[in-house]
Amino acid sequence: MEALFLLIVLAALFGVLVVPAMRRRRLAREAAGGHLTAISPEAAYGFAAPAELDVRLPGPDPQLVDALDEARTRQDWEQIARLFALTGDEWELRWQRVQSAAGAAAKELAEARTASPAPEPDAAPTADAVSFRKDPAPTAAVPDASWLRQWRAERPQDPSAAQVYAQFLVWQGLAEPPGTDSHRIILEEARTVCREAAALADADPTPYLTELVVARALGDRTADFEALWSEVTRRAPHHMGAHLAALQYWAESGRGSKQQADAFAQTAAAHAPEGTLLPALPLFALYEHLPEVNVVRGLYRSADVERAIEAAEFAVDQVEDDHPVRPHVLHLLVCLLVRAERYEEALEALRVVDGYVGALPWAAAPDPVAAYVAYRALAVAGHHSSADPRSPRT
Repeated sequence: MEALFLLIVLAALFGVLVVPAMRRRRLAREAAGGHLTAISPEAAYGFAAPAELDVRLPGPDPQLVDALDEARTRQDWEQIARLFALTGDEWELRWQRVQSAAGAAAKELAEARTASPAPEPDAAPTADAVSFRKDPAPTAAVPDASWLRQWRAERPQDPSAAQVYAQFLVWQGLAEPPGTDSHRIILEEARTVCREAAALADADPTPYLTELVVARALGDRTADFEALWSEVTRRAPHHMGAHLAALQYWAESGRGSKQQADAFAQTAAAHAPEGTLLPALPLFALYEHLPEVNVVRGLYRSADVERAIEAAEFAVDQVEDDHPVRPHVLHLLVCLLVRAERYEEALEALRVVDGYVGALPWAAAPDPVAAYVAYRALAVAGHHSSADPRSPRT
């Protein structure tokens, strides 16, 4: 009897003291795991740390990364010139590489100026004044993108050098306040270089794509823009990058309206052949006209948003995984899928493009890395919450 009584007492003590302690320890471990997931998605999901995110590219292009690193480290343009020569007539890839190479040069020059600010010029600004110093020091303290000036000067008949330089001037001009002399002068110089590049390679649509951006920024007349657009479509009628550039002109932020941008995007999507990204164009038109302040409950679960997301997902699924413009669509999908609380789909897109933030919407933010990391954390936290069986269901 005494032995039985002792057993009952021990069981009671185990139930009252030991089991609760074990439960508290397990819950503490789970809570710590959830906390780490929320604050460190790179550790929990294998994502890149913020310091490792590349703002120059929208997605992986190891050859371009190597060439850009060589240009920055040694201020030597020859490797990047060889890469563009090998790119040939892959027009979508060429457009993307021109964008990234010119953006890298612009970023490099901006960093050099921050490190060694130049004195304020007395004369009116010119394209040369805002692009590169005429006589750079033999040994610059920091890389200053002189490789691009040297490439352009030493290979004046190289259409790739002209294309990258024209796009570089566009980035420089767009960084100036609209309506200022510097904004107009730099963009006019970019237009001149675009036309020089076009004359060097008549079949290449890339210079005309760059000039589309100039036309929007300078507010060209519709007739002039449409004449330029016809030059693009004659060479590459289903070029996604070209349609993204033209969409900006037809949007409210350009010379058009929401209705014109929607019509342009829907028409391009409806006539898109298989194997192109054009069905995703309405997603960009939708994003272009989202309200700055959302006062509509369920906006991102509306039929219009759902249709645009589904069409974009269809588009990225039907093209090759290495399509150079595919990452642009995936980055925008991440943004809108997170806003629509479709976290699993957002994570699928993140797994493809993580490591790179050179695309909308992040590129338009004051701090692209911070903007991307914030959305990535929301996707991880939302996915973790929806996967937790203890989470409340709505």
